[in-house]
Amino acid sequence: QVHLVESGGGSVQAGGSLRLSCKVSDFVITTLSMAWFRQIPGKQREGVAAIAGSDIINYVDSVKGRFTISKDNFENTLYLQIDRLSPEDTGLYYCAVSRMPGYPSLRESDYTYWGQGTQVTVSS
Repeated sequence: QVHLVESGGGSVQAGGSLRLSCKVSDFVITTLSMAWFRQIPGKQREGVAAIAGSDIINYVDSVKGRFTISKDNFENTLYLQIDRLSPEDTGLYYCAVSRMPGYPSLRESDYTYWGQGTQVTVSS
């Protein structure tokens, strides 16, 4: 059974930064696609950043320039650096692992394994 555990969320003021982590257990992430999704109150969960096994990266347009996805294959950990946070970034952030290695999809249906989420709250 694959386990994904997110951490790094918290409450910050607008303009601040956070680094989210997702530790993956019982699965080697080297060749897999992984992604970060977020669920903002009142909205559907959306993919914000993804990285393929080939290290090709994909971002949703609304976060380009502020979000940076990366991974450490040795630590089996996925990261999301979020800069210049705004109250609109408030939500529950999830990491996910896909069984399809080739493309860094941002579609929820392409991902099989999910973490429980870490809360990000940004105050103005």
